[in-house]
Amino acid sequence: MPAEAVARTRGARRHGSQTAIPCLFMRGGTSRGPFFDARLLPEDTGLRDAVLLAAMGSPDPRQIDGVGGGHPLTSKIGVVRPGTEPGVDVEWTFVQVQPGGDTADTSANCGNMLAAVLPFAVETGMLVPGTDRTTARVRTGNTGMVAEITVATPKGPDGRRYVDYRGRARIDGVPGTAAPVEIGFLDTAGSVAGSLLPTGRTRDTVEVPGTGTVDVTLIDNGQPLVIVEAGRLGATGYETPAQIDADDRLKARVEALRLLCGEAMGLGDVTEKNYPKMTLVAPPRHGGTLSTRSLIPRVCHQSIGVLAAVTAATACVLEGSVARDVAAAVSGTEPTVSVEHPSGEFSVTLGLDPDDPQRVTRSALLRTARPIMAGDLFVPRSVWDPVPTTQENTA
Repeated sequence: MPAEAVARTRGARRHGSQTAIPCLFMRGGTSRGPFFDARLLPEDTGLRDAVLLAAMGSPDPRQIDGVGGGHPLTSKIGVVRPGTEPGVDVEWTFVQVQPGGDTADTSANCGNMLAAVLPFAVETGMLVPGTDRTTARVRTGNTGMVAEITVATPKGPDGRRYVDYRGRARIDGVPGTAAPVEIGFLDTAGSVAGSLLPTGRTRDTVEVPGTGTVDVTLIDNGQPLVIVEAGRLGATGYETPAQIDADDRLKARVEALRLLCGEAMGLGDVTEKNYPKMTLVAPPRHGGTLSTRSLIPRVCHQSIGVLAAVTAATACVLEGSVARDVAAAVSGTEPTVSVEHPSGEFSVTLGLDPDDPQRVTRSALLRTARPIMAGDLFVPRSVWDPVPTTQENTA
């Protein structure tokens, strides 16, 4: 495999005035971006972040000088390494870069990009499969969250196993079908905010200047969310992403609420942070459980993030939550919650504690993933020169 050869035999190296870094460009769920072997990047975090910003082409709204797509959903990065603790096979760090921003944010999760982590590990030889289905425990370094991920790894004609991306699984927001990537989240409550309900309540009332009192559910089951009924902010909850992005007055109300709720959730001043995400909810229209419009945090998501869907689904089973007010009825100890979004729907199966139905013990879902390109990603040597200055340039 070309990707395997690149990752195993070559590290970052000089290429004239550029630095060449082995990379796999991958789609994970409804997001995409470059994936790197952490061992081939600078150890110093500040230098690593400078390299990643240069790779994406930020700061520049179009990211014209890098591989970023000019949108938060296509300005994401995965940094992966073998597990370093018992019971963990692979570790990864999710990096969110804003197209026009100059920071590499590693404080939040991304369940979509997570779907590409195990395929990346197999493609690069970091993990060698031994059976037709490979399951690995993957730890997200950003928050410590652990997920069990399973992919199909049949044996090829040469006797080596590979990730099979062919299949009949379909996820809204991605064209066509592919093999499923099965993800089971084991314990995601309080991933960033410290607890499922950071205020200890399923509902809070916030006084927003210019808007008045607004009821919200502040919740974190893998992604810190502010859940608010769309109508309370002057929306319907059925707008297209383009309509929301073009409505400056609505976005101003949403951002004012976000800043107040960030403080209430114990997250401090979130002005420059990518969380909490804002989720406008309304009754379902297409046979699902809940209709959502998610902002990440100032641009409307074309669908909804994996962990945002998990968290919104969790809110649907909590008595007294804003989501439960507008959601269709949910019942059973393993309910499947269908979260409607602008591109379709996202189904999340929750495992509830039989002795405490308000406690979610597990969440499971399907994503798909695919490698798009393998090779070297170039950044200027002025950003990072991996060769000591005393060595000759052999490029």
